[in-house]
Amino acid sequence: MGILSWIVFGLIAGIIAKWIMPGKDPGGFIVTTLIGIAGAVVGGWLGSITGLGGSVSGFSLGSFVTAIIGALVLLALYRQMKKF
Repeated sequence: MGILSWIVFGLIAGIIAKWIMPGKDPGGFIVTTLIGIAGAVVGGWLGSITGLGGSVSGFSLGSFVTAIIGALVLLALYRQMKKF
């Protein structure tokens, strides 16, 4: 269930990341949501490796925050790459 949790978190995290970091993104809502999913998965993976996020076996506040942070980081990186 771990990866499925991160995908669901990612959908929500992508929407929240777009709300926290408003602006015109190339690709619009769908790309932002996909970035949210990728950010949540990467954030969850890094969190479990470093011991900060723990393993994901369900929905928790810590996992949700990790997913949002991962989505924000990837969204910021995506915007920086699109500037060049």
